[in-house]
Amino acid sequence: MNIEIIKQLQEKPEPFTPGEPLFWDDPHISAQMLKWHLNPENDVASRRPETIQKSVSWLIASLELRAGDSILDLGCGPGLYSARLAERGLRVTGVDYSRRSIDYATEFARQNNLDIRYRYQDYLTIEDENQYDAALLIYGDFCPLSPEQRERLLANVHRALKPGGYFVLDVTTPTHRKKHGNRNGWYAVETGFWKPGPHLVLEEGYDYPERSIFLDQAIVIEEGGNVSVYRNWFQDFTRETITSELEVGGFTVESVWNDLTGTPFSEDTEWIGIVARKN
Repeated sequence: MNIEIIKQLQEKPEPFTPGEPLFWDDPHISAQMLKWHLNPENDVASRRPETIQKSVSWLIASLELRAGDSILDLGCGPGLYSARLAERGLRVTGVDYSRRSIDYATEFARQNNLDIRYRYQDYLTIEDENQYDAALLIYGDFCPLSPEQRERLLANVHRALKPGGYFVLDVTTPTHRKKHGNRNGWYAVETGFWKPGPHLVLEEGYDYPERSIFLDQAIVIEEGGNVSVYRNWFQDFTRETITSELEVGGFTVESVWNDLTGTPFSEDTEWIGIVARKN
């Protein structure tokens, strides 16, 4: 084991310095993620089924969506929202960069006779033009992106939407971070989330309060001495900062909520749900 490498990795990195690339598509990690997505008893990877169903109903009503309208579900995962939207007669395209999630979603749609187009793709690379009545980015997927990536994503969504199309997303706030705090500690397991074999995990959380950024980092040391670092970055927002960023990206914020089920906005909320429209 190279202690110097571990010491270097424990130094506080510059915001949005990457760790292991595309780890959500790793064969082992993606299998763990899919289990969490499909577990109805927690909110680790996806919201609980009753919340998802409530969100879908609220979105259809508040956006006045009609059967046949086209929806772009970005970061669709195993299709938990896409499937429910398709069941209501909407034409859905789901995009995700986890092969395992896309495969699961595709098979679920086939078994349930749902007409959904799923694409295994990084949504930072989509090039669709004027195709969709609404685009969704649900469960904080905007937050891990760097400023440059967020700018690129907004440009992609703006181009993909029809004139006047809706962009719906939710983001975390500094209140969420204060409530849940940093994860600092270590544990050793025979098999776990990060690796199938024996490994040691060093968990560290780093705050960048002047920029409302937080890093959740895991240094994973395998039995043979191999060291990997996984970094989950989070950009928290206030109502003002997310509104400003969307306006710069060519959108008008039409309404702001505590979530995407229609709960009225409050200043101490952990989440902000936003309904914006393409200018």
